[in-house]
This record gives sequence, C-alpha cells and structure tokens, in this order.
Amino acid sequence: MSIAKEFKEFAIKGNVVDLAVGVIIGGAFGKIVDSVVSDLIMPVVGLVFGRLDFSNLFVVLGTVPPGVPQTLDALKKAGVPVLAYGNFITVAVNFLILAFIIFMMVKQINRLKRQAPAPAPAPVATPEDIVLLREIRDSLKR
Repeated sequence: MSIAKEFKEFAIKGNVVDLAVGVIIGGAFGKIVDSVVSDLIMPVVGLVFGRLDFSNLFVVLGTVPPGVPQTLDALKKAGVPVLAYGNFITVAVNFLILAFIIFMMVKQINRLKRQAPAPAPAPVATPEDIVLLREIRDSLKR
C-alpha cells in the first residue's frame, strides 16, 4: 500500500476528524476563557488585593539602562531580563478556570449518558418447532 493511500485512510478515520474539531473548538474556547479571565475575573481579584494589575507584576533581573521606564513592556523592549510572575499568575488562573469548565462539561455529559435508558432487547421470535412442541404439550395436558 502506498504512503498516500495509508495517509488518506488515516486522515479520514473518525478519530482524527474528531480530534481536529476538538482542537479548533478548544482554541476558540481558550480565547473566550482568556477574555473572561483578563477582562472579568482578574480586575475583581486585583480589586480585592488592593487594585493590583497582575499582568504588570515583575522582578527586574538585570540592570536597567538610564531613561527606560519601570514598566514591563518598556523593560522587555529594552532587553532587560525580567521575571514576569504576574503574567504567570494570570495564565495559571486562566488554566484553572478552563480545567474547571471542562471538568463540569465532562461531568454533565457523563450524567446524561447514565440517564439514557438502555434500549430493551428486541423480542426474539420463537422458532417454529418450539411453538409446535408447545402446542402438542398443551393438547396432551387437556
């Protein structure tokens, strides 16, 4: 079998297509969660902890050239090594929210699967010879 045919069979299988759809939807869903975290949750968390913007929390690891403002963007543009732990906090919160949402979705799907009753087995037709033997038995009992 040629490589092209093998690849075609592999790519057309249902699992590969399902995986591709999952990755695309996951990417779009990740953008939604990013927006929820950065635009809705982190401002509230920052308000609770003293109006902090976590994305701008950092530690300078090198020397700052004169005239460079002490902001994360300016320091990165100047090539100063910085430990941007605030960005890590934001990404970690983002991951936790995304993991929780996926957990709840899987939990709901599993619950719905359990509630669906199993279809009753179709009645099997009794073979004709058994029916005939039962009729003979019943007529002998009379």
